[in-house]
Amino acid sequence: MYGIIDCDNCYVSCERVFRPDLKDKPVVVLSNNDGCVVARSNEAKQLGIKAGTPYYQLDELFPNQKIAVFSSNYELYGELTGRVVNIIRQEAPAYFRYSIDECFVYFDRFADNDLKAWGERLHKKIRQYVGIPVSIGLAPTKTLAKAASYFAKRYAGYRHCCLIDTEEKRRKALSLFPIDEVWGIGRRYAARLQSMGIQTAYDFAQKEASWVRATFNNIVIFRTWQELNSIDSVPNEAMAKKKSICTSRSFNGMVTDFEQLRTHVANYAARCAEKLRQQDTVASLVAVFLHTNAFREDLPQYWNMEEQRLIVPSSSTADIVGAATDVLRRIFIQGFHYKKAGVIVMGIGPNSPIQADLFDFNAEQFQKMRRLDAVVDRINRLNGSETVVIGSQQYTQKDGRGRANVFANAIKHDFKSKNPTTRWSDIIKLV
Repeated sequence: MYGIIDCDNCYVSCERVFRPDLKDKPVVVLSNNDGCVVARSNEAKQLGIKAGTPYYQLDELFPNQKIAVFSSNYELYGELTGRVVNIIRQEAPAYFRYSIDECFVYFDRFADNDLKAWGERLHKKIRQYVGIPVSIGLAPTKTLAKAASYFAKRYAGYRHCCLIDTEEKRRKALSLFPIDEVWGIGRRYAARLQSMGIQTAYDFAQKEASWVRATFNNIVIFRTWQELNSIDSVPNEAMAKKKSICTSRSFNGMVTDFEQLRTHVANYAARCAEKLRQQDTVASLVAVFLHTNAFREDLPQYWNMEEQRLIVPSSSTADIVGAATDVLRRIFIQGFHYKKAGVIVMGIGPNSPIQADLFDFNAEQFQKMRRLDAVVDRINRLNGSETVVIGSQQYTQKDGRGRANVFANAIKHDFKSKNPTTRWSDIIKLV
């Protein structure tokens, strides 16, 4: 049996942990640079606020509504959801984290009757220890477990835990489950299935295997069909480690200066390196892309992307940032107004063993960089994200009096909450 623990309205729930006054009130969390709504409380959804609504339109679309607005605070979200995972680690025989707000668990010898009670106890413990509500789905496959969590989230009668353990429950659940909500069925395939008269997961599961293969010729779709029919098909390792990692953001305004652009790219590359180390992998390819604002037809347009191969695959911040900077120098053209850039690391594999360079490889230096990255990761984990950064992650700009100011983060977050669990400067004070 598999289970999935899904944090309800994750970003909003994290913001509410230290703001109990926001209970039962509409809350939204914005994307990077405070662009648009990416997370909504149930109360905000009931008002009609859609995901992707631009922030500047909220007052116009919802006048006289008191909506609590927050900038994205991934440091807070990552730390609190990490606490949730620590509890799951203690309570489940086996687990693997799927995303920031979802974690799969696996049961080998649990009696089915015990699973429902286990899920309800786990929900209560996480709510008591961390303050975040979760929904738990339990079923013979991961896709069915995702469907079960859908019902656990929406119907109070399940007491936050839904168990699909019989054929009757499977048929009933899938007949009520919209095809466009099925894990593994993207928007394009969902529209195609709906055009064929397939409206529910049960409609799809009833099709013959030969029809699924001939119609789609897609291994992911076929595995989804198998999973809906209680055939365990999605491999754990395929979900646990990413095959490529991308970090990109739109800028607050437009950037024309190379040094400022380099700082953005260095920060994105450092984040990619950190993610590689988190999953114990290394990358052999580093790509950088940048482009102008396509909506500014009054300005010249430019888009480009190039990649650079690392002779020795690496997860070192210095290596990844250095390669990204080299690529940026090749594709940057002075005179354009850039709106977005990003870094992609590819060719990802395990961090041991690593194929070294026969002609230019210093094993001592390689191990030294690994130890350095480990120390920096630990400092940033204990004292807050970006407590320690490399020099290229900052840029210097002079003010009107010729004084140099250093900027480490050029992302707009006017409504960002504090980080009382990771930064001493933000610790809660009782008066």
